Amino acid sequence: MLKLFRYLKPYLKSVILLFFMVAVQVWAGLQLPAMMANIINKGIMLGDMGYIWGTGIGMIGFAILAASCALMTDFLSARIGTAFSRDLRNDIFQHILQFSIADVDKFSTASLITRTMNDVSQVQSAVVICLSMALRAPMTCILAIGQAIATAPDMTWIIALAVGIILFLTILIMSIVMPKFKLIQQLADRITLLTRENLTGLRVIRAFNNESLEGRKFQQTNHEFAKLNVWVDTIMSLDSPLVSLVFNGTTLLCIWIGISLITTNFAYLGNMMAFMQYAIQVVMSFLFLTMLFVILPRASVSAKRVNEVLETRPKITWKAQTIGKPSLQPEVEFSHVDFAYPGAEEKVLQDVSFTAKVGQTTAFIGSTGSGKSTLINLVPRFYEATGGEIKINGINIQDYSESDLMRRIGYVPQRGLLFAGTVKSNILFGAPEADDDRMRLAARISQSSEFIEKLDKKYDSRIAQGGTNVSGGQRQRLSIARAIAKDPDIYIFDDSFSALDMKTDAKLRHDLKTITGDAVTLIVAQRISTIKDADQIVVLNQGQVVGKGTHSELLQSCKVYREIAKSQLSEAEFAAELKTSGGKHA
Repeated sequence: MLKLFRYLKPYLKSVILLFFMVAVQVWAGLQLPAMMANIINKGIMLGDMGYIWGTGIGMIGFAILAASCALMTDFLSARIGTAFSRDLRNDIFQHILQFSIADVDKFSTASLITRTMNDVSQVQSAVVICLSMALRAPMTCILAIGQAIATAPDMTWIIALAVGIILFLTILIMSIVMPKFKLIQQLADRITLLTRENLTGLRVIRAFNNESLEGRKFQQTNHEFAKLNVWVDTIMSLDSPLVSLVFNGTTLLCIWIGISLITTNFAYLGNMMAFMQYAIQVVMSFLFLTMLFVILPRASVSAKRVNEVLETRPKITWKAQTIGKPSLQPEVEFSHVDFAYPGAEEKVLQDVSFTAKVGQTTAFIGSTGSGKSTLINLVPRFYEATGGEIKINGINIQDYSESDLMRRIGYVPQRGLLFAGTVKSNILFGAPEADDDRMRLAARISQSSEFIEKLDKKYDSRIAQGGTNVSGGQRQRLSIARAIAKDPDIYIFDDSFSALDMKTDAKLRHDLKTITGDAVTLIVAQRISTIKDADQIVVLNQGQVVGKGTHSELLQSCKVYREIAKSQLSEAEFAAELKTSGGKHA
């Protein structure tokens, strides 16, 4: 929790002003009991109406001053707390943007959302309470005890007794509920995960008629979350009636002891009244401190979760500036590259080597789980190779700055992802400086222009979050247009044509060649028809390169490639392809 207080540094002047206001409020509030005692002892007892009126007006002035300071304190604490949470959320978000895919997987997306929203809100509440109460309660307590001792020293043991009981009750309650706070936050993560999973997978859930199953899973977690919250709140709620009992008991004890002292000295009445108010203020101060004890443990759990994110160093680090001078000729070279996921015993990729040259299309094919997408994700450093070397334009990929590498790459993921905005903003997402001509060219080559022209507002038509208001094929084509608009050195298509029909696929690949003459094109595909015209095809099997060459060459030399072709083509088509390549029908 203390580590996050550094976010208060920009608002130090406001914090100092707030503490000054708190000090004035406490001082003004503590004048009232003494003035009341004087009214009784010097005004009422002596029948001095002038003194009563003068002191009464003074009490009103102090009360107004205390109220004004309290109002200003609440305003400043709320303002500082809001700015604190805003800055903290910004830093968390910016830090998460630096995470690799492995870093995100470590926490899970749902947990990162909960930590950014729910946990920061918990810390914000604690900061606001601390700012308004952390100085007020101890200062009131110390000064009120001093005033009480000066006013009625014979009764100060009552305050010590009340404070001792409150501390005992607070420590007892906190020791019971503290272990449960972390579990509550973990269940909140789980609820966020289930909500996100069900909303994004709603179509699949309905298609398989599994609404009741998913509903039961959510209901079970939600029930556990609610049950634990009710249990914690029940235990915590015991604090209020117990403190109230101590509060009322202190008042009664002050009156009882005070009356016994008045019988011997009636002038003690004013002192008794003042002491009782000081005792109440001391008890109230400890009541406020118990509120801190309630909020701080929960906030400390949230602060720890937030710090875990902020203190996580991204597994992939970037150079501030690119070391060396990249070649003007785009090229991607893998040299004996290995990759294994963190904690995995087996390698996903092993001893992968190939060179993708400018103006050529290099395709990757293999069975499911052969490592195609993993390989392609190493190029933009979404994951870090665990062995070997990857070079882009003659420079080791680890020697690039992030901005320099990313500006050279146009990436189209396997699942087309669009952002809330317009068709135009999505196409120009990676190249905001590009003009309308480049945008329309990208749309035409990606075969998107036809359906865009049919939209009501054409390129200014709205796109919903995730592109849910367009079809899967349209999302994929717009994702391809986004990469084309960027005009990169390297095009990466991670099975990006899977949602397209054969005719659109063929037309898109034909048009794509008109703009990729001075770029490297990398394609991951499942269909032989998508990659058969590639200049180089790399065949993967269980993470290893088992074939490399053109379509015709691989039909003759690579058994795995022949099996893939045979599974996708009819017997007559396969025989024709094999004959064209110069091989024999197997």
